[in-house]
Amino acid sequence: MSLAIVHSRAKLGIQAPNVTVEVHLANGMPSLTLVGLPETAVRESKDRVRSALQNAQLEFPSLKRITINLAPADLPKEGGRFDLAIALGLLVASGQLPADCLNNCECLGELALSGELRPVQGVLPAALACREAGRSLLLPSANAAEAAMVQGIEIIAADHLLALCEHLRGDQLIEPFISAPRRHDQQEQPDLADVQGQAQAKRALIVAASGAHNLLLFGPPGTGKTLLASRLPGILPPMTEAEALEVAAVQSVCGHGPLQGWPLRPFRAPHHGASAAALVGGGSQPRPGEISQAHQGVLFLDELPEFDRKVLEMLREPMESGVIHIARAREQLSFPARFQLIAAMNPCPCGYQGDPSGRCRCSTEQIQRYRSKLSGPLLDRIDLHLGMHNERFSLADTGRSKPDSAEAADQVSAARQRQWARQGCLNAHLGLTAMRDVCVLEQADASWMEVAIERLGLSRRASHRALKVARTLADLEGAERIGRAHLAEALQYRQLDRKH
Repeated sequence: MSLAIVHSRAKLGIQAPNVTVEVHLANGMPSLTLVGLPETAVRESKDRVRSALQNAQLEFPSLKRITINLAPADLPKEGGRFDLAIALGLLVASGQLPADCLNNCECLGELALSGELRPVQGVLPAALACREAGRSLLLPSANAAEAAMVQGIEIIAADHLLALCEHLRGDQLIEPFISAPRRHDQQEQPDLADVQGQAQAKRALIVAASGAHNLLLFGPPGTGKTLLASRLPGILPPMTEAEALEVAAVQSVCGHGPLQGWPLRPFRAPHHGASAAALVGGGSQPRPGEISQAHQGVLFLDELPEFDRKVLEMLREPMESGVIHIARAREQLSFPARFQLIAAMNPCPCGYQGDPSGRCRCSTEQIQRYRSKLSGPLLDRIDLHLGMHNERFSLADTGRSKPDSAEAADQVSAARQRQWARQGCLNAHLGLTAMRDVCVLEQADASWMEVAIERLGLSRRASHRALKVARTLADLEGAERIGRAHLAEALQYRQLDRKH
């Protein structure tokens, strides 16, 4: 047989579109032509494949006119992930492997010159797509554990090309890879009980966790803003299997290997000098940014006004939609970005406005200029704004304060279960139609809320956010309807929106 067809997968964001590797051998002037929009690393695969076949004591059909097509032709191909498919295609086309041995298989892997198989990035999305296609997956042993996170797929893993050839011939079969039972990581999380005092801030943190609300903490240095933010992952519920696979797919595309810390949610804390591409994703070959790597987890932005304003403005769309779209001349990619934002900032340039010591000398104009680095539309999308102050403490007090992370996690879990049972999503993700159905107020409470919104000067979006927070406060108490106390507390968390 002079024509072989092998299935593989490209890497396009966190998607893995099918690529058909067609290998044709014909008589004529000896040559090797590789077509199908390959970039440099793919074009170089012909040299890697030739050496790998020869060093594995297999025959390279050097006296034939070889044409290798990577279809579809308009899909960019990159990396060494097609080496294995090309090599096996040459062996089938030259009659060294059975003609039908690859009919129900997909191949991924880079070849060393010795014939050894090297791992590639983005295996998890390829495994998910391979399962949907109903095929088995042939790949390097180093990628087997990552691919095995996908249930219901047969994985054939090997360290060398010869081992795969013997398997496909039926001479020495390779047992399908079976991963060890996944063990929940028991790494200890920072406990909320370590934070002394700051009862209101702890309450805000629990509210934010319960409804997946964004939270902004502002106050003088040393009040515990970063300390509190680091405790948020410890009170969030573990990820579901579907959520863990979404997070693992992003990590796989970024080259981080198998999911680390499962089932704990991601916690990303980029430096305020991060560029737009680092934060939201991008580059000549677009990669996920920090907001996508925080998908289903927490994005912590410390010293929020120190970030470039243009970079912060790019957060507005993904904060609403949970997706970031990156457009390039050749392609348009979408990365998941359903993150929970926790931000921290000082109240003024020196950081000590409101401190009892009176050390702050910042003028009103300086404070306004400092806070104006955060636009109104961005602040509108942050559900809770809470000011923190230094509290008296005693060095002799070494006890752990209440609540601790275990107690807070129970409250958060119960509130989230009510939301999922009632509306199928968390309160922060409610659409306008669903919000009208879920956040119903008594007539007197609605009138009171309208007057309060007018006096505080809240925008329509900020008002909706406050209403969702009130719904979360009711869920924490197990209340069926939103009460006046819930509305009042929700409005207390809009401190940076108030008229001055």
